[in-house]
Amino acid sequence: MTTPPPAFRALAVLLFCCALCTAVPARAANLGEFEQATDVGKIALPGSSTFDPATGQYRLTGSGANMWAKEDAFQFLWKKLSGDLSFTMDVTWVGTGQEAHRKACAIVRSSLDADSPYVDVAVHGDGLIELQYRKEKGGDTFGIRTPIQAPATVKLERDGDVFTVSASKNGGPFQPVGALSLALPDPVYVGLAVSAHNAKNSETALFSNVTLKNRVALSTEKRIRETSLETLVVATGERRLVHRERSLFEAPNWSRDGKHLLINRAGGMFTIPVTGGEPTRLHTGTVDRCNNDHGLSFDGRWLAISSGGGKEGSQIYIVPSTGGEPRLVTPTGPSYWHGWSPDGQTLVYCARREGNFDIYSIPAAGGPERRLTTADGLDDGCEYTSDGTKIYFNSERTGVMQIWRMNPDGSAQEPVTTDPNFADWFAHPSPDGKWLVFVSFDKSVKGHPANQNVTLRLMPLAGGKPKVIATLFGGQGTINVPSWSPDSTQIAFVSYRHVLP
Repeated sequence: MTTPPPAFRALAVLLFCCALCTAVPARAANLGEFEQATDVGKIALPGSSTFDPATGQYRLTGSGANMWAKEDAFQFLWKKLSGDLSFTMDVTWVGTGQEAHRKACAIVRSSLDADSPYVDVAVHGDGLIELQYRKEKGGDTFGIRTPIQAPATVKLERDGDVFTVSASKNGGPFQPVGALSLALPDPVYVGLAVSAHNAKNSETALFSNVTLKNRVALSTEKRIRETSLETLVVATGERRLVHRERSLFEAPNWSRDGKHLLINRAGGMFTIPVTGGEPTRLHTGTVDRCNNDHGLSFDGRWLAISSGGGKEGSQIYIVPSTGGEPRLVTPTGPSYWHGWSPDGQTLVYCARREGNFDIYSIPAAGGPERRLTTADGLDDGCEYTSDGTKIYFNSERTGVMQIWRMNPDGSAQEPVTTDPNFADWFAHPSPDGKWLVFVSFDKSVKGHPANQNVTLRLMPLAGGKPKVIATLFGGQGTINVPSWSPDSTQIAFVSYRHVLP
């Protein structure tokens, strides 16, 4: 074998060493804080990912038919992480593009498989912002849209198993888009993604102001409940965060002048401006174990509250809406208030008598109660329409909790919702008599516990198919009581997260 000349050997060694010295650092610099760039799924046109340290921008070019249905195809710039995270970004598309629904995403995936479970926030080419998720491998993809349009800063957060998406316009506060609980075992693949929405095309997006904060949860750390008070414009689905704190509060009522919301917290009643601010305690005298069944009379003069603590359990009281010493209405318990008659003369409520929960009515001035339902199982969540002709309630008499209605005397009981895939609770007729909003759990959920994936659904009061207007992590306390704005354009509700201290 011929030995290469010394000069050639030196040059070869030099080139080899340079390659060793530059390959990994160059790759790391080009990919910023991420580890690898990968085409996921069926890709005809290879994608690419680069990072510009001078501008702090990531540039991703991706092909792929879509990120939807049962499998995805996209360019993925990723790293592996465990624990909680907060991921924010701005997106700018390069060129006009060929598909309005090309997608640029911040995404958390279980694997690099095309059909992996995942959660993302997707900014589409036409400005649509959507929370998208696949619950199980090979399952369908679902989406939660927001009326907030790009350009906007979007945020994807993971707190334990709860994923939350929010968006900010023009540097303003982040407003909720949606949330859900989905268990993705650690470590997960976290990163940026681009899909062309057309297998024959490639699309390019610039990601700027990208921040990825990560905190690995320790098994000894206890999570704290965080509650968010939100309002939602029914016509558009736009959600606005009114107040958030690391404690539990529940069940917002809307004041009759439209300026304040009323919540229960730690046994007391509190008011808070609809525009935001700190809650102010409402004086309720010696009654200080209020639960989430409370609400204002139609004329706004009186507040019905339910409070436990005695041997009877929860009992119903009436107090002036400006505060004062409550007056006991139901000496027998447990009794949980749910509705006022429009004339302010009658209360309707859920009560357990002789081992069964049914709907009862009682004069607001006090007197004998009247049983309105007699079906086996739980009847709950009773509320008058604004004209006083019907009472809506939820009943499990068919085996799955559904919405029913009846006349004020208990006659003509009939079902309103019949979809066996949902357990429907707490129906609230709008003040203008046009709409009905209620909270829906998965049919497998027993009762109405907190910390569940739920939807708020809306349907015409005259009848029709319900539609989802919000998806959130909530349940008990979310919308237990009347929570329409007086002009029937908005509702108020609470949602939850469990965060590390």
